[in-house]
Amino acid sequence: MTPVRDLSRLLRPKSVAIIGGGAFGTNVVEQCLKMNYAGAIWPVHPSRAEVHGVPAFKSVADLPGAPDAAFVAVNRNLTIDIIRQLSAMGAGGAICFAAGFRETGSYDADGERLQADLIDAAGSMPIIGPNCYGLINYADGALLWPDQHGGRRLGAGERGVGIITQSSNIACNLTMQTRGLPVAFLMTAGNQAQTGLSEMALGLIEDDRVTALGLHIEGFDSVAGFERLAARARELNKPIVAMKVGRSEQARAATISHTASLAGSDAASDAFLRRLGIPRLDTIPSFLEALKLLHAVGSLESRTLSSMSCSGGEASVMADTAVGRSVHFPSLEAAHKARVQETLGPLVAVANPLDYNTYIWAKEEALAATFGAMASGGFGLNLLVLDFPRTDRCSDADWWITVNAFETALTENNAKGAIVASMGENLPEGHSAELLRRGIVPLHGIAEAFDAAEAAAFVGEAWKSSVVSPPPLKGEGKLPLPESPFPLRGGGMLSTTLPDTDSTAPCYPDEAAAKSMLAAAGLPIPPGLRAGSVAEAVSAAEKLGFPVALKALGVAHKSEAGAVRLDLKSADDVRAAAEALLPLGAGLYVERMVQGGVAELIVGFTRDAVFGPVMTLGSGGVLVELLKDGATLLLPASRTEIETALRGLKLFPLLDGYRGRAKADLAAATDAIAGIADFVVAHGDAVEELDVNPLIVCKQGEGAWIADALLVLSSPLEGEVAASGSGLWPRGQAARPEGVGGDSTPTSENGSAPHLAATTPPDRTSSGHPPLEGEGNAGALP
Repeated sequence: MTPVRDLSRLLRPKSVAIIGGGAFGTNVVEQCLKMNYAGAIWPVHPSRAEVHGVPAFKSVADLPGAPDAAFVAVNRNLTIDIIRQLSAMGAGGAICFAAGFRETGSYDADGERLQADLIDAAGSMPIIGPNCYGLINYADGALLWPDQHGGRRLGAGERGVGIITQSSNIACNLTMQTRGLPVAFLMTAGNQAQTGLSEMALGLIEDDRVTALGLHIEGFDSVAGFERLAARARELNKPIVAMKVGRSEQARAATISHTASLAGSDAASDAFLRRLGIPRLDTIPSFLEALKLLHAVGSLESRTLSSMSCSGGEASVMADTAVGRSVHFPSLEAAHKARVQETLGPLVAVANPLDYNTYIWAKEEALAATFGAMASGGFGLNLLVLDFPRTDRCSDADWWITVNAFETALTENNAKGAIVASMGENLPEGHSAELLRRGIVPLHGIAEAFDAAEAAAFVGEAWKSSVVSPPPLKGEGKLPLPESPFPLRGGGMLSTTLPDTDSTAPCYPDEAAAKSMLAAAGLPIPPGLRAGSVAEAVSAAEKLGFPVALKALGVAHKSEAGAVRLDLKSADDVRAAAEALLPLGAGLYVERMVQGGVAELIVGFTRDAVFGPVMTLGSGGVLVELLKDGATLLLPASRTEIETALRGLKLFPLLDGYRGRAKADLAAATDAIAGIADFVVAHGDAVEELDVNPLIVCKQGEGAWIADALLVLSSPLEGEVAASGSGLWPRGQAARPEGVGGDSTPTSENGSAPHLAATTPPDRTSSGHPPLEGEGNAGALP
């Protein structure tokens, strides 16, 4: 793993050099002075004797020493020369303000080259950017920042959060927040040309004055770097939240033009952050509220919430907002309900959320009793809905009585609590600061409060689980493949070695060849035979036993093309179907029908440019696109991750015996999915794509079976050629290459296709109901 750069001098400088005579450079000097920075300030200006009253130096060479940090505010070409000078003199690091580097590559031929030259000029000296505003250290008052900002310096002994964003304008906006969130550091990452976001975050998280981190991410600089960051965050008990852009095509395109970042697929980004224990927020307000909650009280021990308000309307809004979320309001147990009821009397209906009415309004002792009784339930977070009146026209005295009571209740029950304003403007910044001082989290907005609670509860759960390192492959990454090549269904030999990585000719094995490879890895494949003629198809069906499915090989979407026939029960059925299907593809494939299916899954794999192999699980068959019911995991994935993903599907109740139906063989399904995932990982870059659809999951004890498989290899397997009957040919070649399919397909001596030993028992019993027509039905093979 690449060593982490030491950013300590850059982040916490005792001397700052500002190179550049324009407004942006002189602004840096001004901002340091305004924040009462105690370190040395060294402006570099070729013609001015001073900048804002601070003596200036004519060149970098004239500086009295190597600065801990430098802000370079000159044009892109001169930036490279200045960075080279700073590196040579041993500076601690530099901010590269100029744009016009790699982010302009799509329309400026010099951008990519200049960024490479910049990295070379820096050498071992850390640089941030280019194309960024720099950083603000609110803990020490050091501002390498070329603009105004709305933040304040931390007081003595005060702690705050660290925030890193790839957008300088968003960074400016974040400094203007009036939500009471104390910020210790704010950084912009820019192009991440040399020092990536994960390295910056590691530099910040080591500071004792930082309580939590917030990351606005356009692109991941390093998968390993983020894994290292997440592990260190756990060790230090400093939670991280993220706002990752890239859900839309427009956002993904914008990241390339903005900071030359590769966003990665959104589903893979989600899976990666989830594995790291980093919750993802979708809006800037929710991002800030989650940071504030984690800063004030840390992660939550459970996903249970209580809510209290003096309004039935507010209680209803809270209840409705919780619908569909991972945090919830549990019903009160009888004893707990009785304790709350005792404090309110018989005229108040006690529930969670609680409308405590106005009988006890402005009565601090009574309020404290009710709040305390409610908070005694051991909830992950206790919420008090309280919008303060505007103080320019109204009095808020009674509201502070309510706050005092809530503070008492939380303290006596050692409970975590937050005051939620339904409208953010009804919780002023000064009020928020006072609530934080009392240990109460001020949350602005009901939806944002729930987003924050979900994030904090997610961190709590994630940190209770194992560390973030991905699980090792079984058998140290080696699949139990045969030592010698094995026969393909229908003829030819399939090598068990990996593809030649130097080859650039991707290929599509047909279904028979793909299933042979999967069967060799010990995966559950129904018995099947390749056939090159109508007679061979009939013969194969009789050998396999009825009912069978018949498919035309070399057709990707068989149902749409009419290239599949299901539940064929006799030789006459097979003969008629074979005559119709033979002209459609490159031969025929006869397979024993899977019977007794409870549900169908899709197990798909693609190769993400950032994260490598990615697995998608979801409702299979024809439902995959209709229901959009899926979960994404990065590989390698543990059995626990796989089973958790399955339990999160909308389909899961069907697997779990919905309304008295037979329960599915969940263990077999998990085994099959784990085995397919191991197959993909063990073959490295050879497997470009694999779709198993459907994986038919039968009743408990009857297994799960790969009914159809589409495999794309990045190159032919070593030693393989597109021979007749092999089922392998390069991408782009005709669906029926010469010598493949029709009556020309080779057969065995007895006139039938060679049969790979099937993993499905030949005596599968019928489910008792006829399969539906079409692709992907339970108990039928598409």
